[in-house]
Amino acid sequence: MMATTLAGAGPRLWTPARHRPFRLLWLGQSLSLLGDGFSVVAFSWITLSLTGSTLTLGYVLAFQAVPRALLTLVGGTLGDSWSTRTLMVASSWARATLMAAVGITGLTGHLTVWMLCAAAAAFGAVDAFFQPARVSILPSVVDEDLLTPANALLGAGARTAAVVGPAIGGVAIAMTRAPVAFLVDAVCFALCGWCVASIRTRPEASRRKASRPAAEKTRDQPSLGARIREGVTFTWRDPRLRTVVALDTAVNFCYAGPFTVGFAALADDVLRGGSATLGVLNGALAGGAVLGTLAGGALGGRPRVGLLVAALAGWLGAGMAVLGLLHSTPAVVATVLVMGFGIGFQGVFGLSWIQRNIPNDVLTRVVSVDMVLGYAAAPLSLIMCGALARIDALALFGTVAAVLALTGLAVLGSRAVREMR
Repeated sequence: MMATTLAGAGPRLWTPARHRPFRLLWLGQSLSLLGDGFSVVAFSWITLSLTGSTLTLGYVLAFQAVPRALLTLVGGTLGDSWSTRTLMVASSWARATLMAAVGITGLTGHLTVWMLCAAAAAFGAVDAFFQPARVSILPSVVDEDLLTPANALLGAGARTAAVVGPAIGGVAIAMTRAPVAFLVDAVCFALCGWCVASIRTRPEASRRKASRPAAEKTRDQPSLGARIREGVTFTWRDPRLRTVVALDTAVNFCYAGPFTVGFAALADDVLRGGSATLGVLNGALAGGAVLGTLAGGALGGRPRVGLLVAALAGWLGAGMAVLGLLHSTPAVVATVLVMGFGIGFQGVFGLSWIQRNIPNDVLTRVVSVDMVLGYAAAPLSLIMCGALARIDALALFGTVAAVLALTGLAVLGSRAVREMR
């Protein structure tokens, strides 16, 4: 029985790749996320080249992050009434145009800081319409029974692009000039738009039922604000969905502070390894997440997602506690690797559960609520972990471990959540 399960795991994982629409979606999303990685390096390097000021760099990056966070709910709301494919294509080509304009202006020597700030703000605003749509489009591309392996392949591509993008961007800048990275970035987004535009989605009749009848929706078209509130209310009222979103927020909290400020403190103050050790830790986290994502997709099935949610909280909490106590680089790297594995593994099933159980006409709004909470958790985590790191690593990681332990216990306290599939 076990041998049969393992033998079928590999073919099951790659089944979505047999379908051309999914291959186009995978390539388009990977190119977009590759472009996002390019943009971070390009904006950072060219700002420092122009001003030499890290404070100005902070302003430029903030100009990109704030509009993205503020408009994600708007993008999610429009995604539930417009075509998600259309939103992804329009966003991709708009970002391609922006990046090309910045690159050309930089090569001609006319780029200024205020232009960078404006371009960063426009980029963040347009990106807010792409991110929720790229998650909610999947049920219209593959059959319901392929959601888990499809999410695994998309997740593996996304995590790989997040690591490779900044690295290639740095190499491109080192070998040429900073504005050239923007032009390469523009090509990535343009190709993404072409890939997504070529996707043929499944017929509307084969998708999940909407949360309310079509006739009712046609007769009563609420305002944008009312539809945003409807999405938030829908997310809050379902205890299972509320729990999944809460855990996603907790994981984002762990990513932002402990996996940035915490890793830096570990590498420098505890392990005494400097930037090289910091790179190894980030690589171990990303590698573990990719492995966990692929493992989840290979196993497939519909496990009890509520129990997986609680297990991930406990898994990460235990890992954080261990990181606060260890002083050995190999042991720390191994711990980070298994923590990344847990994040990738559970993420496949949690996302598939949302896509499978949320009505199509509210799905993108639910996804956008999840994303916005993650955006909000990140700066709070950075501030808190920055303060705790001034005490010591144990205070930082121990506090986060306690938060995750409480999250896991709260999940186990709900029978409806425990029985989620």
